[in-house]
Amino acid sequence: MNLNFRDILERAVVTFLQAFLSVFVVADLASAEAAVVAGAAAVLSLVKGIAASQFGDGTPSALS
Repeated sequence: MNLNFRDILERAVVTFLQAFLSVFVVADLASAEAAVVAGAAAVLSLVKGIAASQFGDGTPSALS
């Protein structure tokens, strides 16, 4: 088990930013609502990264 927390955290932060901007710009929701949606996406990204690290070649990528 080789968890690369830096890589997983980077993916989660980028997911948060992408989700926040998408919801804020496209759906025009309030900042708090956009932050909640983006936070949920970031948490899912963290879970996926940790789970993917348990399989394959040990990287946070699910396709490797």
